[in-house]
This record gives sequence, structure tokens and C-alpha cells, in this order.
Amino acid sequence: MAFRFDKLSVLIAEDTVPMQKLMASVLESLGVGYIYTASDGNRAFEQFQRFNTDIVIADWHMTPASGIDLTREIRTSTLSPNRMAPIILVTGYSALARVAEARDAGVTEFLVKPFSANDIAKRIAHVINKPRDFIDCTGYFGPDRRRRVMPDFKGPYRRFGESQQNASKSA
Repeated sequence: MAFRFDKLSVLIAEDTVPMQKLMASVLESLGVGYIYTASDGNRAFEQFQRFNTDIVIADWHMTPASGIDLTREIRTSTLSPNRMAPIILVTGYSALARVAEARDAGVTEFLVKPFSANDIAKRIAHVINKPRDFIDCTGYFGPDRRRRVMPDFKGPYRRFGESQQNASKSA
């Protein structure tokens, strides 16, 4: 399926200028209509507040504020214009503990370097075509972290205390 990204707005938070330019170039080649850039999480949050972009692509390692810091700010700040914006975190580290940390911060998708233009296009298409339900509970606000379909699961709820409404969303 061909996508039309001309109305899409994307914020790139990346501190390495060549990588920032590369990602912007890839987005331009995909036809993304509006591309904004920032060199760290703090500047990215300012841009996010100003432009309320549809998608955020953030590098994990930036100073003074990282992609994880940016994610937490977008998800929890009262100044965030869209707490449910899809956030794609880019990193060179794919260890399970890192993926879990990103997931628990509220990251929507994870993109490991090195990546191709096709990888970016797939992640963007995924967050558009398969938006995830959001969970708002004590200690966490972000996309539903449960992705596994468990065909052998026989009960009505997958977690203790889960309501029928949440159970049907996550199954």
C-alpha cells in the first residue's frame, strides 16, 4: 500500500547534525510535508509545543535532555499539546533492558541503528495504521505495552484487577 505523507508533520530530535540531516532527507524523500528539527530533548519539547507534530522521532542519547527525557515530558507534562503522539525512539543499543526502559517511559516504537529509509517508512506506517491504546494509571501514561497475543490464554483478564473493557482492548 502506498502512503501519502504530504500532510504529515514530524519532529526529529537528534543531536548529531549529519544524522539529523539524513533523517530529514529520508522523510523528505517519503513526501513528509512538515519536518521540524531539534538538537536535544529540551528544544524538541519546545518545538513540539509550538507545532504539535503528528509524530516524534527522537535519538536516545542527547544532552542535556535525552530522547527518554523528551518522551517522559511529552507523556506527563501539562504543557504537552498531545500526550498520545507516537514517539519513535532511535538508538544504537538494542539490549532487552534498554527496550524495556524505553517502553516503560512511553515510547511507541523502537528503531535500532543502523537503519534504512525503508525501516523509517515502516515505523511511520505502523504508528499510523496500528495506533496503540493508551493506558493511564498510577506511575504510567503511554501506549499499551502488551503486544503479545496469547492464543492459549483462557481467562477473561490477563492481569489482576483488569476490567473487562481493558481486557478486550489488549487481547
